[in-house]
Amino acid sequence: MSETRFKLFSDPVHGFISVPKNLILDLVQTPEVQRLRRIRQMGVAHLVFPGAEHTRFVHALGAMALMQDALKNVNEKGTAISQDEYTAALAAALLHDIGHGAFSHTLEHELVQDFEHEDMSRLLLGDLNERFDGALDLAIKMFDDTYERPFFHELVASQLDMDRLDYLRRDSFYTGVAEGEVGVQRIIKTMRVHPTDGGEDSQIAIEGKGIYAVENFLLSRRLMYWQVYLHKTVLAGDQLLRAILRRVRWHAERASEVPALDRGSDALLFFLRQDVHADDLHDADVRQRYCDIDDTDILFSLKQWMGADDPVLADLCRRFINRDFFRVTFLPERPSAPQIEDWKENVAAWLVDTGVSDPTSARADAELYLTIDRSGHTAYERSHEMITILARDGQMHELTEMADSTSLAGLEGPTIKPYVCYPKPVDLPLDVVRSSS
Repeated sequence: MSETRFKLFSDPVHGFISVPKNLILDLVQTPEVQRLRRIRQMGVAHLVFPGAEHTRFVHALGAMALMQDALKNVNEKGTAISQDEYTAALAAALLHDIGHGAFSHTLEHELVQDFEHEDMSRLLLGDLNERFDGALDLAIKMFDDTYERPFFHELVASQLDMDRLDYLRRDSFYTGVAEGEVGVQRIIKTMRVHPTDGGEDSQIAIEGKGIYAVENFLLSRRLMYWQVYLHKTVLAGDQLLRAILRRVRWHAERASEVPALDRGSDALLFFLRQDVHADDLHDADVRQRYCDIDDTDILFSLKQWMGADDPVLADLCRRFINRDFFRVTFLPERPSAPQIEDWKENVAAWLVDTGVSDPTSARADAELYLTIDRSGHTAYERSHEMITILARDGQMHELTEMADSTSLAGLEGPTIKPYVCYPKPVDLPLDVVRSSS
């Protein structure tokens, strides 16, 4: 009996995922991809939705599995795909999120300035390509959208790419939020390349019979953002974790004598003790230090810093480890500068009363306990990247031109919600903001 050509991974979302025993399986076994097992897909959301313990690794496999389905479907509908293109597209889907850092999006802008995880993904693709003697040349072209058949890039990065189709269905499954369920297979089965030859002017289009599945996808995406990704307690956890790193940076800038800091992760402290810019990631050593950080480094460091002789740092770390988060309240509009100053005074007074700060430092410390920010999301960015529907007469139309549902009109453009994050025992006069709206 000959050896099987695939390695099977059992996935509760997609069933068995077949990973070809070629370049793809070799990539799965690299340290860069295995590192994704140690990074939660949804950042701090597992502290709100207990089932959301899944990782970037299983999401990467899921995106690759959906890419297999999509390529098979468009090929059956007349678009020729070579073996090299097939393998390259699977590799691009598998590696699309390889540059994510610890706690996913939460710390994306905290460790490196002017940084997006896609930049790191691209650099790591280059590293892997060098290690694999150019085997990822075509995958990189698809990732960069420089390949002569642009529909491949759409399958990797667009408003209906394999990344989004997997994470919405997967995150809905693990959080138990049924509103996020998406008819992924319906969308993939109604995908086709137009024109069919897949040339330079080709693009991914959805057949008319798939329009309702796409509408549901966009509506589900909006619901998942407001009910899960931007849930107020998730925002509170995000802000608390960022406040901790800002406090450590504050000590590093002043060369403070805080022995507990040195007990944190070396890789994490490398980024907190100096300003690292996105351009610095072109240095292989800096890149390796970034890859050395995962969720474990963050949690280990916080547990060490709980014993710091800085009461503020110790309190913030204790709060995160023990899930004693601040309160988040959404506001009708951003508060005025005088209102914010009054709130800071209230928080500073509370810090003194609780013994966390003394009167000379409470005002500055309050900056870590009070955050005025805003959350925002755009479900459908028509002006940036249209979703195209192929009508029965062969004509191409933008989604909203064909959709029956008037609810899609509300999905275009960003929805912004200002909010304040503050300690629960502090009484902030939020009615001042409400009455001014």
